[in-house]
Amino acid sequence: IIWPEPIAPFRAGIINLKAGDDGCDAACGELYDSLRTAGVDVLYDDRPGRAGVKFADMDLIGLPWQLIIGPRGVKSGMVEVKNRLTGEKVELSASDALARLVG
Repeated sequence: IIWPEPIAPFRAGIINLKAGDDGCDAACGELYDSLRTAGVDVLYDDRPGRAGVKFADMDLIGLPWQLIIGPRGVKSGMVEVKNRLTGEKVELSASDALARLVG
């Protein structure tokens, strides 16, 4: 069964797990710019604070996709991509994450 994506104000949300960290800020900014250039409506949460609050807010807004970037992912060049509908989480390169959301 192929489920339609729910109606949401944005197709995806980028969660910066460590706002203020140069690497995380740069990776999130680059992914945000790439998604916007590709025509994807994206919300970027760069607020300081706990990750749990950011995850909860993304869930409350109802965004179909979450792109999670933290220091560990920046070091390995990976982005955690979560599908809200299925709960599936996978680690992808930024270019593969972009392809998944655009394609």
